[in-house]
Amino acid sequence: MKSLSLGYSPCPNDTFIFYAAVHGKVDTGGLDFSEVLLDVETLNQMAIRSEPDITKVSYHAFGHMRDKYCLLRPGSALGRGCGPLVIARDTIPLKELTHKKIAVPGELTTANLLLKLFYSSLSLRPSRLIVMPFHEIIDAISTGKVDAGVIIHESRFTYQHYGLIQLVDLGEWWEKETGLPIPLGGITARRSLGDSLIRKIDSTLRLSVEYAFTNRNEPMNYIQKHSQELSEDVINQHINLYVNNFSIDLGEVGEKSIHALLSRAEKAGIIPVYTGPLFYD
Repeated sequence: MKSLSLGYSPCPNDTFIFYAAVHGKVDTGGLDFSEVLLDVETLNQMAIRSEPDITKVSYHAFGHMRDKYCLLRPGSALGRGCGPLVIARDTIPLKELTHKKIAVPGELTTANLLLKLFYSSLSLRPSRLIVMPFHEIIDAISTGKVDAGVIIHESRFTYQHYGLIQLVDLGEWWEKETGLPIPLGGITARRSLGDSLIRKIDSTLRLSVEYAFTNRNEPMNYIQKHSQELSEDVINQHINLYVNNFSIDLGEVGEKSIHALLSRAEKAGIIPVYTGPLFYD
């Protein structure tokens, strides 16, 4: 039995798709996955240090670690209508917003990258970004600690309850700009594991995602255990938004989207230029 650490967030989309792999519900081919449940920015930072064997990371973070980690084809959060939102208490002109305090859910999150690319497209640059955990952003805006914030995950479904308004849908901007779905996060493996083992990991995680689709209700107890008191309705909205066919296999369109995001980030000088392969083969 080969033991491997598998990092992913406690958010419903991740616990949903990786449930079967960590609970032995599918044939793992002799692999034993030890779950590491942490918020995505912590996972990003751990991957930068090459700590987990396999881990979910933001595509922004992946841009900084492509030499050490390769991308797997299942397990991604990638789609349409699911991008980060910029929200605030009141309407703020976009040019004026660049000089305001804007909370972002982690330095290496794709949300932060998209905000920078959005303003770069306007030949502007936000100058007062405040990094904080994603679940603290709504409260920080509501209490005036920051002027605006970029929200992700389940916050998309709850921010209106706090009297906050949307200023920009960064996913919508991306889709209009490129015609492509937005790549948010993907599952990666350390290249040092070797192609043969990585190929087995890839196929096993695909089985895990397929199992989740076929047995949708079975993981619910596991999901609720880690979902920070989310209602079942919000959990289902979350899964429906972030889990789709791209989660089973990125496919040609998914790969094109990732290349487009990383290429733009390279041209903007946000991530280093990398000419090697993204995948393990």
